[in-house]
Amino acid sequence: MHNKLVIVGTQWGDEGKGKIVDLLTEQYDTVVRFQGGHNAGHTLVINGEKTVLHLIPSGILRPQVQCLIGNGVVVSLSALLEELDTLHQQGIETAGRLHISSACSVIFPYHIALDQARENALGKQAIGTTGRGIGPCYEDKVARRGIRLHEILDEAHFSQRLREVMDYQNAILQHCYHQQPLEYQPVLDEALGQIERLQPLLTDVPSRLHHLSQNGQRILFEGAQGALLDVDHGTYPYVTSSNTLAGSAANGSGVGPCAIDYVLGIVKAYTTRVGSGPFPTELNDAVGQHLGVQGHEFGATTGRKRRCGWLDLVALKRSLQLNSVTGLCITKLDVLDGLETLKLCVGYRLNGERIATPPIDGQQLAACVPEYMELPGWQTTTAGITHYAALPSAARDYLEQIATLCDTPIAIVSTGPDRAETIINDVAFSVSGALST
Repeated sequence: MHNKLVIVGTQWGDEGKGKIVDLLTEQYDTVVRFQGGHNAGHTLVINGEKTVLHLIPSGILRPQVQCLIGNGVVVSLSALLEELDTLHQQGIETAGRLHISSACSVIFPYHIALDQARENALGKQAIGTTGRGIGPCYEDKVARRGIRLHEILDEAHFSQRLREVMDYQNAILQHCYHQQPLEYQPVLDEALGQIERLQPLLTDVPSRLHHLSQNGQRILFEGAQGALLDVDHGTYPYVTSSNTLAGSAANGSGVGPCAIDYVLGIVKAYTTRVGSGPFPTELNDAVGQHLGVQGHEFGATTGRKRRCGWLDLVALKRSLQLNSVTGLCITKLDVLDGLETLKLCVGYRLNGERIATPPIDGQQLAACVPEYMELPGWQTTTAGITHYAALPSAARDYLEQIATLCDTPIAIVSTGPDRAETIINDVAFSVSGALST
């Protein structure tokens, strides 16, 4: 059993982290979101019923689990309240189980207006953001003009701060993007009304985590997006606006890095990407269409169609290094069912020379030509299989090649969207004491 586990996506997001967090929270007392905002979309399927979460940790569907939103998350008050209302309509009780760091930066309507105005101005060079104000909110945080949750509780202070920031941002909207300025009073009134509902949820997350740890509680840290979207280490500038690596669990929630004892890297059995940016193994053919259709590859947050391609082990190995990944979880294995031949990208060619690590420069990465290892596919279904030995031999060979080439063991394999459709290879993650090898 790992007392402090970090779950991170190792690709460009959409790896299936939500399902795995929900699955493993049977063993954990607390789940913590530590970065991102409501640009994330974690889809969970339990007994055929689908729930999509954007801000609230995926552990909320387990009635015994405490859920924390750390200071590294940027919070849209409207999105959070909407998500809470949806959960309550589904009969999921959150009272006393959900707590939010008072230090979270708040996304306001002017952040959304700026985000969308910038993307429109970029035209064909647009980054492909969700347009939900995440980037501009992080910008304000770094520029030290951002407004945090605790500030809204002091109406006089908040009123002054909001006016100052809105004057600044409205000037940018008007003079740089030729957009209409936002009215101050509606933004003020809405935030003051929303904070009344959220005030009971605000807490000092670092202190709470320290207390939980001192009392032997098991804590799971849930990342959003994926390592290749990290603002520092991803395919810049086609990245998200936060640090998505496992190390961000420490600064995004308030625990020391030495407290973390396992990093589980979630890897889709192939590769997908939403929005713009380099993608060496992208497939614009019948196989790419197969992956998109069989994998239902549409964004949980935006509904946008995802780009699909073969599993890129060059990019994956860089991600494993950046995150100190202890073990892998391979998701969506069943999507590969029926393909005659499978390919794994094991190297790149750049300007005629073979390279084993992805270039930092995005233009160079876009120019890379993948080198593939071919493996036979399987014609029987893997969907819903819960024991490793029951997988087709070709599927086992595919998984074992990934583990060998990445020098990292496979701890979990997902064979479908439902919580139950999972193979557990590592006894430390054995749900209800079962090891499904």
